[in-house]
Amino acid sequence: MNNSIRLYPIKKADINNKYSSNIIQVGAENKWKENITGKDVIISMIDTGVDDSHPSLIGKVIDGFNFTNDYQGDNSIYKDNNGHGTHVAGIMSGKFITNNNIVGVAPNSKILALKVLDKTGVGNVDSLIRAINYSIDWRGPNEEKVGVINISLGVKDDYPGLHESIKKAVQSQIPVVVAAGNSGDGNIFTNEYLYPGAYQEVIEVGAVDINNKISSFSNTNENIDIYAPGVEIVSSYINGGLKVLSGTSMAAPHVTGAVALLIEKLTKENENVLEPKIFSELCKNTKPMHLENKGIEGCGFLYLN
Repeated sequence: MNNSIRLYPIKKADINNKYSSNIIQVGAENKWKENITGKDVIISMIDTGVDDSHPSLIGKVIDGFNFTNDYQGDNSIYKDNNGHGTHVAGIMSGKFITNNNIVGVAPNSKILALKVLDKTGVGNVDSLIRAINYSIDWRGPNEEKVGVINISLGVKDDYPGLHESIKKAVQSQIPVVVAAGNSGDGNIFTNEYLYPGAYQEVIEVGAVDINNKISSFSNTNENIDIYAPGVEIVSSYINGGLKVLSGTSMAAPHVTGAVALLIEKLTKENENVLEPKIFSELCKNTKPMHLENKGIEGCGFLYLN
């Protein structure tokens, strides 16, 4: 059994324009107009780290921890030396910048950056488990807690310890949003599974294109809960740049950002913010996909209304 966790293979493309059509596609502006921007919500991002010197991410990272051997194993250095985590962070949490249309779904949320993948995009299951438990136990300078966890990575095999950590997070009322994986064969009647996405307790996210059609690379299975944009997504990248990437790794942070918005909304309305309530609200913020195979549709396509 190979216990390596890895990034899902991603497609790179040139940037032809800077218009962030994915944000319009998920209806994020509808929540922003209600002054719902993810304020005071902490997102734990378990990934390759974050380049927090990027203009879109300056001031966004509240804390972090390095679980890899990068930087001589210095736990305090969680800087992204791969690019994947910075791209994911921008989709979830990139802030408003004047004259820049690239912005995250929850632009006023904060990030707990947990680096479990090294510069090559490889890590191990033990580090992933430790990072999930770290997310549960973490407290900020003002006793803040993690509101939602994003995991845009996976492993082929089912590890009981990994499943236990996921269940512990959800029992702690922390939704766990996970990319479904990019092993799809383009056939919606076949199932492809990776972990922790396949666990019932997580919010598993598949990818669609600009026309809300399931991407050919996206895993599909009956456990997928929701779909979000994952094809040619423009976001922040290391060394201050922008990059277009495709993958369920890009779809998941749209949903994580949406969860952050809904947590803020429920808090303002003095509603309970227990995990089942958050998931129920998330499913209300979707559109049907009218798939021929209804078993893989989940709640549908993310659209914040």
